[in-house]
Amino acid sequence: MKVAIAQFNATVGDLVGNADKITSLSKQAKSNGASLVITPELGLCGYLPEDLLFRQDFIIANQKILNRIAASVTDISLLIGHPHYENGNLYNAASLIQHGKITATYHKQILPNYSVFDEKRYFEADDQPFVFELEGVRYGVMICADGWEPAPAQKAKEAGAEFLLSLNASPYHMDKLEMRYEVLIERVKETGLPLIYANLVGGQDELVFDGASFVLDSQGTVTHQLPSFVEALDYVDVINKQPVATPIIPALSVEAMVYNALKLGLADYVNKNGFPCVVLGLSGGIDSALTLAIAVDALGADRIKVLMMSSQYTASMSVDDAVEMAKLVNVDYSLLPIKSLFETFKEALSEEFKGKAEDTTEENLQARIRGMLLMALSNKFGSIVVTTGNKSETAVGYSTLYGDMAGGFSLLKDIPKTLVYKLANYRNSLLPVIPERIITRPPSAELRDEQTDQDSLPPYEILDAIMQAYVEDDLSLANIIKLGYSEADVKRVTTLIDRNEYKRRQAPIGVRITQRGFGKDRRYPITSKLNFN
Repeated sequence: MKVAIAQFNATVGDLVGNADKITSLSKQAKSNGASLVITPELGLCGYLPEDLLFRQDFIIANQKILNRIAASVTDISLLIGHPHYENGNLYNAASLIQHGKITATYHKQILPNYSVFDEKRYFEADDQPFVFELEGVRYGVMICADGWEPAPAQKAKEAGAEFLLSLNASPYHMDKLEMRYEVLIERVKETGLPLIYANLVGGQDELVFDGASFVLDSQGTVTHQLPSFVEALDYVDVINKQPVATPIIPALSVEAMVYNALKLGLADYVNKNGFPCVVLGLSGGIDSALTLAIAVDALGADRIKVLMMSSQYTASMSVDDAVEMAKLVNVDYSLLPIKSLFETFKEALSEEFKGKAEDTTEENLQARIRGMLLMALSNKFGSIVVTTGNKSETAVGYSTLYGDMAGGFSLLKDIPKTLVYKLANYRNSLLPVIPERIITRPPSAELRDEQTDQDSLPPYEILDAIMQAYVEDDLSLANIIKLGYSEADVKRVTTLIDRNEYKRRQAPIGVRITQRGFGKDRRYPITSKLNFN
């Protein structure tokens, strides 16, 4: 028999649109000879609808549209993920549709409640396996986290399963595909059963689902690998209860995976929220250059507006490089010098600041003027401002509230500065669009004369390593120092990270690509005294 994997991009809450996709994919699968089509976890409503799941009308609407799908899908078996209300409980479920009706429903057994997951807030867990037979093969169903523990797969086998089917909404972070292989191969080896892993694709707020669905035979060998970050409908021929192997597409590099994740995350956030275009500030620095490159690749040059807002501290090469890049990617750009506005603000505040030397106040004022101009264009044209700060800056507060942090989406929010450079070089390896001088010159905020980032911060190689150890790995200061970093650098960086939680809480969301971003998966108090290190 032939099984179809429907790796599609669901929009949270768009029940009608998602249902239309599922129905269309089912018809296409049938026309190509498939007997069964598998969709991702909660594919009907999108993952995760969060507190929409507390709304009775939302749950009722899911059931009505599920029934409508069942009535229209009559000539192929369909396994569809959806929320299911039964006996006073809400379940993360998968239903089997056959011959125009729902024939059985499975409830997820393992509810993840860590990192970005909060399923115990919404769902009840079940403990019953679900096995169905189709064309002589007995299939056992699992949903995502069920596959990360041995029990659900083992229960399915004990119930007679000869092949495992896993519906997933597994978000991307670096090295995630390798982790999935490792875990699911263990399930296959424990049970001796082949497995189809169908994953969601698309951006949902800060999460990006990468797709990358795959199939394992009973030896744990990958027989099918679907592409990452794109919708796909692919087919698995099952002969003698085993998947027939097909050529495997080459794995993408880490930089390619991250770049594609950023593209998809931005495109879906802009498009699903109905923004016609994007506006961003282009400074001649590496962060804004990379942001522009991704935005153009994600949305097209005709949907991007760029402002270059130089001050008296902006080097002429910065303006030259920014203009060169804007022309290379063919976006609409405007030069809006802010020197006169800056002087006007300083004059207005001169009495209040009398006797006070210039300091970061005046630096932040420049950033806030730029933010105000960007937001003005956003208001006037209905566009969204995409900010350009990276994770290293976000971590230590090297950014200005209501200035360079002003905007609706922070594309590089989870991208450390060292990775920014790698991504810029990766993009230029495809087709040079970022002028080389932007990549090679020392980074600077250019808010005062002869300023560089390293006037205020340790070298980014050191900062990023300490940040990863503290934020992503939860290491103590003593253990970070044992890794070889100076006590002064470790205390400085970690103190800045702790102190700037209040800024991060006010920052726009951005694409998550690490195992611990500043968002759903790191929830620290703003007011605290971390007095235990």
